[in-house]
Amino acid sequence: MNELHNARLIPFSQKMRREMTKEERHLWYDFLKRLPVTVHRQKVLGHYIADFYIASKKIVIELDGSQHFMDAGVQSDRDRDAWMQENGITVLRYTNLQIRREFNSVCSDILLHMEDNTSSPPAAELPLKGKPPNQKPSP
Repeated sequence: MNELHNARLIPFSQKMRREMTKEERHLWYDFLKRLPVTVHRQKVLGHYIADFYIASKKIVIELDGSQHFMDAGVQSDRDRDAWMQENGITVLRYTNLQIRREFNSVCSDILLHMEDNTSSPPAAELPLKGKPPNQKPSP
């Protein structure tokens, strides 16, 4: 199986795209959709689904609701972030509260990170490393 793309996650990612949270819709429609680069929503990367992915900048943007602050969510986020970083992808995390209360600051932070990654090739062109933790090898 291609490490960049797990076809088994596509139906779930499509469902998530149709059922975005209020905060995801706000960030998408009021900022990310208007950027001069392609931003993917609910993008399958390896064995994970990123909330938003900017391939040309190798940036994943994650919006964290309350489930991310429970023990299992914290560990899952650590594993996911480690896999992304191992594959040259920068992960930007914002809480739903930040989206609601500090929207302009979040947008500015994303733009800053995009400027820092101006010379990066699209992640799709990168050879991806390793399997995510606790995953069985595919047949």
